[in-house]
Amino acid sequence: MAKVYYDNDADLKVLKGKTIAVIGFGSQGGAQSQSLKDSGLNVIVAEIKGTPNWKRAEQAGFKPVSAEEAAEEGDIIQMLIPDELQAKVYHEVVAKHMKKGKTLMFSHGFNIHFHQIIPPKDVDVVMVAPKGPGLMVRKMFEDGAGVPALIAIYQDASGKAKETALAYAKGIGGTKAGVFETTFKEETETDLFGEQAVLCGGCTALVKAGFETLVEAGYQPEMAYFECMHELKLIVDLMYEKGIAGMRAAISNTAKYGDITVGPYLIDESVKQKMKYVLNRVQNGSFAKEWITENQAGRPVFLALLKKDGEHLIEKVGEKLRGMMPWLKKK
Repeated sequence: MAKVYYDNDADLKVLKGKTIAVIGFGSQGGAQSQSLKDSGLNVIVAEIKGTPNWKRAEQAGFKPVSAEEAAEEGDIIQMLIPDELQAKVYHEVVAKHMKKGKTLMFSHGFNIHFHQIIPPKDVDVVMVAPKGPGLMVRKMFEDGAGVPALIAIYQDASGKAKETALAYAKGIGGTKAGVFETTFKEETETDLFGEQAVLCGGCTALVKAGFETLVEAGYQPEMAYFECMHELKLIVDLMYEKGIAGMRAAISNTAKYGDITVGPYLIDESVKQKMKYVLNRVQNGSFAKEWITENQAGRPVFLALLKKDGEHLIEKVGEKLRGMMPWLKKK
């Protein structure tokens, strides 16, 4: 079982007198930097001048600077720009400022684990990864609570890398909910697998397949959308709050029987074998190599597939139906 740390296990004093440079003011960058600042820590933010995120940072009370300026001034440099941009930014403007005694930090291990960034040996390299989107991280912090987080130590040059990671996690509220210790390898591989096989890839493919099956059988696309897309939130919310058993306790016996008899027929051993193949591609670096090459080529496959899916009937029907749901507009 993973070790879990809470407020009493972390000390914000570890970060007093240090400058935390957050590279990127997107979803996580905005949430983490504002919460660190509210925790009484010295934070500077790096963004591209004139962009919406630059303006958001100013509105949040920061005076954003370039990534190079932030890396030069920062004692702790937290890389919160997209995975595919991190290596380029690191090599061009951050690496020259990674001096002895500094800490290089991530919220996802992709670039360290797959050796796209190779830090000098005399700096600490750590991960603090909230297990929730930036908006939730910030909301929970403002509510006096927190989102569970992961920490991992890749390189402990100072002997105090874990203290730094725990203090940072406390600064964004993670220790109020619980901070789990992992490794860069474990976090990266499980995260990529989960996204591809279940959370994003598996889920969206299942939804589209169900929608297409009903439409091809002659049912109205609106009915197919309600049954295969719209009501998914109800089920996921129940599982999120109460687990699978709790979800089953809240649905009809008819639905429950269909769940436990048909589910295993669809998601059978052949699907698990495909999942193992997906996991193997993550573990051996094949997926990382493919994604890196795709970016180097200008993302032709990525953009073509996104365009194709964006034109799917489920998107057109969904846009119309969501327009009839005023409660969604309030969000």
